[in-house]
Amino acid sequence: MTSLDNRERAFEDMYAHDAELRFKVLARRDKLAGLWAAEKLGKTGDEAAEYAKSVVIADMVHPGDEDVIAKLQADLGDSVTDADTRAQLQIAFVEAERQYREAI
Repeated sequence: MTSLDNRERAFEDMYAHDAELRFKVLARRDKLAGLWAAEKLGKTGDEAAEYAKSVVIADMVHPGDEDVIAKLQADLGDSVTDADTRAQLQIAFVEAERQYREAI
């Protein structure tokens, strides 16, 4: 029975680790997308960093990506299409994953 308990604990630890990594990658993705939007809005330096933080916080309102997309679209207005925003979010996700893989 101890072997089964150890195996169960290992799976639980792996799940917790994967969930934490996913959270970090999504937060990094949101920051990168926020920096992209900040550039489109003409923000630089601290102002761009603060805007990127606001995008990360926006993702904590509801599960899923729609809250981030809604914030970016509302802030960017007609200057960027919904499809462009969604594509940029995917690009930012791939970059965030790459950054975390390199950090490990």
